[in-house]
Amino acid sequence: MMNVEQARFNMVEQQIRTWEVLDPGLLDLLFRIKREDFVPEGSEDLAFADVELPIGHDQLMLQPKLEARLLQEALIKSEDKVLEIGTGTGYMTALLSYMARQVISVDIFSDFIDAATIRLAKLGIGNVLLRTGDASRGWAEKAPYDVIIMTGSEPVLPGGLIEMLNPGGRLIAILGDVPVMSVERIQNISPGNHQVTDLFETCVLPLINAVQPERFVF
Repeated sequence: MMNVEQARFNMVEQQIRTWEVLDPGLLDLLFRIKREDFVPEGSEDLAFADVELPIGHDQLMLQPKLEARLLQEALIKSEDKVLEIGTGTGYMTALLSYMARQVISVDIFSDFIDAATIRLAKLGIGNVLLRTGDASRGWAEKAPYDVIIMTGSEPVLPGGLIEMLNPGGRLIAILGDVPVMSVERIQNISPGNHQVTDLFETCVLPLINAVQPERFVF
């Protein structure tokens, strides 16, 4: 039988720390929020593995180290209002709820939202708004935001996302096509002026309805 706490420790120390995730508050949360409670039933033994997990609708839960790195790179502060594009199982949503003042998380699949609602309620989390819809081009309901995090990729950045950031706000975007995508932090300095930091390379599934670039047909 798997020693759950040892597996969790190994996940944090061997996968996540070695991927340059060193924020002490975030590392503490990774021990407190039980990842095994957010994986599909029957996948608990893989909750701490360095793999993407199928969660239904041909979607995948991100690797633990990638989830943690995206959260660290967003530079989230306790007073921030965060938009999460792609709720999935709600695991990153739960982590965000402890890091930020308010989280708005949107997923295109209503059953993902229903399941995440139950999981977050069990933890007594009350600062998250869960919505069913397409946020691939943004979500106006509580805009502007201090942080926007995409949990899937887009070939090109949708035009309106940066405009939904407060001054100083950060967008964590996964941009590009298979096999290589770039994770970028785009900071809104002032209207029409933003700073792009190229963080690292990865490859994840695209968001449903991701904006497609114009492609030449020969």
